[in-house]
Amino acid sequence: MTWFDSHCHVPSADADQIVEDAAAAGVESLVTVGCDRATSMEALQIAARFAGVHATVGLHPHEARHGVDTIIDLFGSGPVQPVAVGECGLDYHYDHSPRDSQREAFGAQIALANRLALPLVVHTREAWEDTFDLLDAEGVPERTIFHCFTGGPDEAQACVDRGAYVSFSGIVTFKAAAEVQAAAVVVPLDRVLVETDSPFLAPMPNRGQRNRPAWVPIVGARLAELRDVPVKTIRDATGSNAIAAFDLTLNAAAPPTC
Repeated sequence: MTWFDSHCHVPSADADQIVEDAAAAGVESLVTVGCDRATSMEALQIAARFAGVHATVGLHPHEARHGVDTIIDLFGSGPVQPVAVGECGLDYHYDHSPRDSQREAFGAQIALANRLALPLVVHTREAWEDTFDLLDAEGVPERTIFHCFTGGPDEAQACVDRGAYVSFSGIVTFKAAAEVQAAAVVVPLDRVLVETDSPFLAPMPNRGQRNRPAWVPIVGARLAELRDVPVKTIRDATGSNAIAAFDLTLNAAAPPTC
C-alpha cells in the first residue's frame, strides 16, 4: 500500500512534475478535484493522462451562483469518468456566492450523487448546522467525504454518525489546530482519509509554501503521532479507505450516466 492524496488540485501546467514528485515520495494515487466547469474539465483531462490520478466534477460553494447546470453534462459524457461529485457544500466564511445559491447548489449535488450512486465530496466552513440539515433532508450519499476537516470532535462525530469519511489536511499539523487534532484522534480508523488540498494549506514545517501531493506523508505522520500508532498503519488504512470511499474499481467498470 502506498500513500493516497484524497483531495488536491493539480494544474495542467505542472501536472507532470507534480505527479512525478508525488510518486517519488510514495504517493502513487491522488484525486484532483473540480470546483467549477473549467477546473472539472481540467481535472478529467489530467486523470486521462496518469494511471494513478482520478478526477471529480463539482461546483464549489464559491461558484454556486453559476448553477449546477454548468457541470451536469460532464457526468457520463467522456472517456474518463468522475469518481465523485464535488467539491460542493457551504462556505459562510467568504460568502463569494449568496447563501441561498450555495444551499440550492449543494442540495442539487447531493441529489445528483444519490442518483448516480457516486461519492459526495463536501466542503463546509462555518456552516455545520446547515450542512448537516441539507444532507439529512436530501439523504446522505452512501459514500460521503468531508474534505479538509476544520471542526472539532463533536462535528467529527456527527460526520461519522452519518457514515461519512473524514479527511484531514495540513491543518492537523498547525500548532493552533487543537480542535482538529482532537477530532483526528476520535474518528474511527476505517473512516479516516488524508489529503493535501494542494496548492493550499502546506503542512508544517512547509507552511506558507505552495503545497503539493508529495507532502501528504507529512499529514499522515502527524495523524500517526496523534493517534500513537505506526505511520504505516495510517498509510495503509487511509489508502484502503480512499479506495473504498471513491469505489474506484466499480467506477472503472460501470461509469455513471445522468
